[in-house]
Amino acid sequence: MRLILVFLSLLLAAASAMPQDAHPHEESLPAWFAETFLDLREDVAEAAKAKKRLLVYFGQDGCPYCRELLQTNFSQKRIVDKTQRHFTAVAINIWGDREVTTMDGRTQTEKEFARALGVQFTPSVLFLDEKGQVVARMNGYYPPHRFEAVLDYVAGHMERKRSITAHLRTAAREAASPDLHAEPFLIPPPHDLRRRPGGKPLAVLFETRHCAGCDELHRDGFRRPEMRNLLNGFDIVRFPLFGTEKITAPDGRATTAGDWARRLKIAYSPSIVFFAPDGREVFRIEAYLRPFHLAGSFEYVATGAYASEPEFQRFLQGRAGRLRERGEAVELWK
Repeated sequence: MRLILVFLSLLLAAASAMPQDAHPHEESLPAWFAETFLDLREDVAEAAKAKKRLLVYFGQDGCPYCRELLQTNFSQKRIVDKTQRHFTAVAINIWGDREVTTMDGRTQTEKEFARALGVQFTPSVLFLDEKGQVVARMNGYYPPHRFEAVLDYVAGHMERKRSITAHLRTAAREAASPDLHAEPFLIPPPHDLRRRPGGKPLAVLFETRHCAGCDELHRDGFRRPEMRNLLNGFDIVRFPLFGTEKITAPDGRATTAGDWARRLKIAYSPSIVFFAPDGREVFRIEAYLRPFHLAGSFEYVATGAYASEPEFQRFLQGRAGRLRERGEAVELWK
């Protein structure tokens, strides 16, 4: 009996040393959100030690605007990189019962904490400085261009210079399109992506709404003359990154576009995944590329160069050299 009691006491001690259970939202939080004890004093101090600030996200199950934030904003690489570089992110369920320790040492449940802060909308995002003071607050969903402007404001310690309202009036980027772009080369549903002997390679676009990179891809990248012939050499389909459309994947598996994207570990939009005529994935792009690199990606797959030159950057160097030999200008950024 004494051994059993000792064993149980060890288990309890180990459990008390573990972070609290993961956030219970049914919406998937990005893997880079921190799992902490929700002691804000410690979270603020740890963030400050890493030269970051604390981002506190308030959400709830079944919230479509929470889903939009997590799936649209946090699928854009520039926003993800900026958030990870400058912030430690923690999540609070406005109806949750996990214990939160506030900056003054009081303990509250998540729902009590949210109520004390007057959180009325989800998602709401609070940004805390190095002393645990709220320096910016977003009540409700902000589309990516406005969300990124707030990130810049807090990361740059601009609260010392002007209000967030004044900053947003001048700093928010142009809004991205709320709709996915229609293109004549996109194959309409139903989508059976199994490859057939002698068929074309397959290019699969994963995009989201409010995606500036997606806008640029369609407005500029696909409009270049050099892309027209390249696009003709592919079967091209496009899916929303978290879409529910039923498809047949190249391996013959019946699934949905969103589940397939998760299986492929697609995290950013726009992403383009290339499959050879035999159904194997051979290359992928996971952020918008400038036109030279975009065309190079399609040529890399269309010519089968991936089979003999596994290093894409070496292929691009060779491609640039061939273009220059023909007297064509090579613009890597324009």
